[in-house]
Amino acid sequence: MFVWHKRGHIFDPAAHARAGWMHAFAQAPATLVFDTFVRVYFSCRPRPDAQGQYVSHAAYVDFDRATLTRITAVAGRPVLELGARGTFDEFGTYPMSVIRHGDEIRAYYGGWTRCVSVPFNVAIGLAISRDGGVSFEKQAPGPVLPADPDEPFVISGPKIRRFGGRWYLWYIAGTKWIPTDGRPEPVYRIRMATSDDGVQWTRSHRELIPPRLEADECQASPDVIFANGAYHMFFCYRYSLGYRGRERGYRIGYARSTDLTTWVRDDDRAGIDVSDEGWDSEMVSYPHVFEVDGRTLMLYLGNDVGRHGFGLAELQGTLS
Repeated sequence: MFVWHKRGHIFDPAAHARAGWMHAFAQAPATLVFDTFVRVYFSCRPRPDAQGQYVSHAAYVDFDRATLTRITAVAGRPVLELGARGTFDEFGTYPMSVIRHGDEIRAYYGGWTRCVSVPFNVAIGLAISRDGGVSFEKQAPGPVLPADPDEPFVISGPKIRRFGGRWYLWYIAGTKWIPTDGRPEPVYRIRMATSDDGVQWTRSHRELIPPRLEADECQASPDVIFANGAYHMFFCYRYSLGYRGRERGYRIGYARSTDLTTWVRDDDRAGIDVSDEGWDSEMVSYPHVFEVDGRTLMLYLGNDVGRHGFGLAELQGTLS
């Protein structure tokens, strides 16, 4: 079993609100390491409109590299504009995963649009920064990973990595919508695609992680890191319905692979769970694992799927 020592609740968007576009939520944290600071990208929301509808924006917060808790800067505006009317990302950019590629920084993000019979649909877009990650421009108006005959809706949760010169994109694909008394709820599972250039993708067309809680278990945020001869995936999972509380809310799971194809799920090794009280006492979710100066760290969301921001945990020992 891994042991993660929680370092605390390090960012609350309410303390850094930006008029008109950042009011609450700091979801799906993803890092980019610089010489003196670590930039954390996240997705936030303004207040809902008169009809109770939200949009989401991509932003960042910088932390001092030595402490990883002292904030040195917060984005003054969204790093990526929302899409034009009718495009796949008209109403939101969430979540987002970043990677350096030569002089560029690439961002793979979930673009949201609103629907009628279900609340939303999502596809994965690509944006590029040439100013050090302060702002991004879309590679094209449309997504690089849209729906296809095998994956007809909810293509989201991108996590980008390169291993051995090849691009790997882990993401989630919807399997169904479940009708409820309120609004329909999607069911989604973890999948993978590969690429030679990070633009044209070949999908594996299979679910990587078997369900544990129930047949309609939902899985998200499949973050993969290589250490000690193996690939380690931390992800989150929950029940399909009634998940906005402690008993059925998100938890962080773990799987291991030696070939990036076959994964063995072993959530008992994940080593991090909800706290007895406080901001992460009901759920922990959307893990992002990264390394800085010999330390292995995890950013994660707490209650209400990141409404109050994210926390930091540090691994005791190594991944093996």
